[in-house]
Amino acid sequence: MLIGKRIKDLRIERGLSQQELGDIIGVTKVSVCGYENGTRTPSLETFALLADTFETTTDYLLGREVPVVFEETREYVGSISSEDIELIQELRHYPSLYDAMLKDVKRSVSLINKKLR
Repeated sequence: MLIGKRIKDLRIERGLSQQELGDIIGVTKVSVCGYENGTRTPSLETFALLADTFETTTDYLLGREVPVVFEETREYVGSISSEDIELIQELRHYPSLYDAMLKDVKRSVSLINKKLR
């Protein structure tokens, strides 16, 4: 179960024992073990606490988001659709346009929006 794997990976990454994580989110060590093994499902409230504790999103815990950008010590997590990927790939066929758009993304999008109206 992906939720359990992500909970376990994030817990270990932060150097927490199951007991410590349980104490933080207000459940027992047995509950945390059950979440990680897929034999228990956290309540919505507990699920939100897990996301807050790990400073991530519930979508990430559910496997609906993946890390998409890494910069030195920062990781930005978000979802990206196949349409978004297709757009980026198509733009990269036009390197000068792509580079120009990256210089001022907001302005570029605004100009495209005006053109499409």
